[in-house]
Amino acid sequence: MTPRKRAQSRGAFVDSSRRAFLGSVAAGAGGLATLSQSAMAQTAGADIAKPGDGGFGRAAVQLPPGRAVAYHDPVDIGEMPEFTRSLDGSKPKITSGGWAKESTEHQLPIMKGLAGVHMFLDPGASRELHWHAIAAEWAFVISGRCQTVVIDPSGQTEVNNFEPGDLWYFPKGHGHSIQTIGAEPCHFILSFDNGSFSEHGTFSITDWIDVTPKDMLARNFGLSKDLFDAFPKGETYIQSGPILAADKAIDAPWPRDSTHKFALLKDVKACRDFDGGAFNLATVDEWPASKTMSGGLMVIKPGRMKELHWNPNANEFHYYLRGKGEVAMFGSGGRCRVAGVKAGDSAYIPAGYGHAIVNTGDEDLEVVQTWDAGKFEEITLRHWLETSPKYLVANNMAGVPETTVEKLLRS
Repeated sequence: MTPRKRAQSRGAFVDSSRRAFLGSVAAGAGGLATLSQSAMAQTAGADIAKPGDGGFGRAAVQLPPGRAVAYHDPVDIGEMPEFTRSLDGSKPKITSGGWAKESTEHQLPIMKGLAGVHMFLDPGASRELHWHAIAAEWAFVISGRCQTVVIDPSGQTEVNNFEPGDLWYFPKGHGHSIQTIGAEPCHFILSFDNGSFSEHGTFSITDWIDVTPKDMLARNFGLSKDLFDAFPKGETYIQSGPILAADKAIDAPWPRDSTHKFALLKDVKACRDFDGGAFNLATVDEWPASKTMSGGLMVIKPGRMKELHWNPNANEFHYYLRGKGEVAMFGSGGRCRVAGVKAGDSAYIPAGYGHAIVNTGDEDLEVVQTWDAGKFEEITLRHWLETSPKYLVANNMAGVPETTVEKLLRS
């Protein structure tokens, strides 16, 4: 098999789905995709240089010109990994009051920095008191109302009530619980800043009490050990119960600089709309408590896109609430993978990987996004090109007509 065929078999060159995506990008990015296709379509072959060519140390010399584009031998680069999966197609963890589904590195190995969970609480249900030993928790309320209670290491407790569009953030190891308010169910998307996180690794109080010797429990609480015979035999996880009326729900929020709650869709400081859609984002700058994570809701209009960009400082997790689209992820070394996404799907973009999202449907594409850093950093390809010297861009795009370069820089 020739080197070119080996590369094609490993996904190193443009496939039909990538061409389709890049074609759609071209309409929104001033022809940049056309340039990418042209570059990738050039003939590749084995390197003609020999070991030691170019000299050593200070005795370096100029070599004869090589090919117009570099050849990436599949031996030298890894496979482009899968980066999307159906979170809502997962098997749910169900108990008496609701369910949860998850995407972690156990289901999708690329997910090293972040994990995601979709949780549903029935009316009257509560997610029992628990904590997470390895990750902070970030949440976006999709529908319904709920209440959280969180305790920090100082012993102080905050109680907050939430409605659709609100966020919460709990630092790693801080105890917390979630309870539905009112007669409607509540569901939300959770994100954790550790890909190894799993709902099966949660530290729940019923589980703890169940496995602790009863004489030790009796000594700890000053009770007869026989009283612990009535406690649950295992983890209740999400427990059914009587409905908590909204007017009976305590609300005891902390000041803005320390509260665990953020009203994402109401806070004007969170609005970062872009050409093609709306983006509401909460970072540590808008929400001081959220020190290790940032996130929000992106809405992309039909036929529009979130342009080619990368995040230098953080991994990125997506949960798709509505619509359908395509995500393209660039992994260096001639690698790009394109995936179709729809409601209920999730995606993971490693820090520094180039990517873009296109709405391919007839309705808004809604995406809950999180990053495992409190500060949000982003660099777009278009802005980088526009702020670079024209002669540098022209040199990079050798063989591209000057008129096309001009259009590229004015896009």
